[in-house]
Amino acid sequence: MSFRPLHDRVVVRRLDSEEKTKGGIIIPDTAKEKPSEGVIVSVGPGARDEAGARVAPDVKAGDRVLFGKWSGTEVKVDGEDLLIMKESDIMGIIEG
Repeated sequence: MSFRPLHDRVVVRRLDSEEKTKGGIIIPDTAKEKPSEGVIVSVGPGARDEAGARVAPDVKAGDRVLFGKWSGTEVKVDGEDLLIMKESDIMGIIEG
C-alpha cells in the first residue's frame, strides 16, 4: 500500500538512536528517548496561500530532517511505525 499525505503534511520514518553512549554504556530500550531525527518518506502537494495558489513544500522524499520531540502523529502503515506531521513541525534538513 502506498500512502500520500494531503496539503502541507509529510510522512517521516524515525531513525534509530545509538544504543551506546560515547563512554560505552549500553542504554536499554526502556530508557531510550524517541529520536527526533528521521527521513521523509512522502510529501503532500503543499498548502494553499490566501489567493488559493499552491505553495510547494521545501522538503522532499529522502531528506534527513530534525523535528520536535512531541511533533506529529504516530501511525502504523504496512506494519511500519511512521509519523505524520505538518511541514512547519520540521526544524531543519540535515545536509551532508
